[in-house]
This record gives sequence, structure tokens and C-alpha cells, in this order.
Amino acid sequence: MKLPIFIENSRVPKILSYIAPIDIWAINIGPFVWCRGEYTEVLKRHEGIHWEQQKELLIVGQWLLYICFYLRNLIRLGWKDRKAAYRSNPFEMEAYRNEYVVDYIKIRKKYEWMRYI
Repeated sequence: MKLPIFIENSRVPKILSYIAPIDIWAINIGPFVWCRGEYTEVLKRHEGIHWEQQKELLIVGQWLLYICFYLRNLIRLGWKDRKAAYRSNPFEMEAYRNEYVVDYIKIRKKYEWMRYI
């Protein structure tokens, strides 16, 4: 079985958007990636990068750091700029900057997200 497992047309992102500070289209939690619609290759690469980050930090560690970085960015940028706080997260920065690189996951160095701190 190839991981992560992509699940299309799911209600999970919409439900989580009610408690999240942003509108979620797709979310990666452990080996599962839920998407509101259908996946593009770019979105699969983006979420695949998050899967690599989670494996490095044993899933829970990545989510704890993700929340800490997000809260730090909220304090730094202000509550009204939640999207900028999200995009300034080093995990998201790595994923967004490399989602168009077709073989990125193959050439990616471990803990590459740390370059974006």
C-alpha cells in the first residue's frame, strides 16, 4: 500500500473548517489525506510533502510544532491576518514552494522544512 492514502470528495475538511482559522480544502493527518473535491497532481505533491514532514516528527510532533508556528505567526502578524500566519508556517512554506517540483519528494532532504524557520 502506497502512503499517503488520498480520499476524495470528503466532508472531513469542511467539518474541520468550522473549528480551524482557515477554510480547509485538503488536510493530511497521518497516512490519510482528505480532500473536499478531486486531487490534482500538484495537490498530491503538496500533501505528500506534509506526509514526509509528519513521518520525520512522528505525526504528533509535526502537528504540535505546526500549531506553535501558527500561533507565533498570529501574534507576530495579528489575528486579522490568519491566512498570512498559515502561509508563514515553515511546513506550509516548504510545501507551497516545492509543490510544482515533480520529483521533489525523491530529492528532498530530511527536515528540509527547518530551512524555512
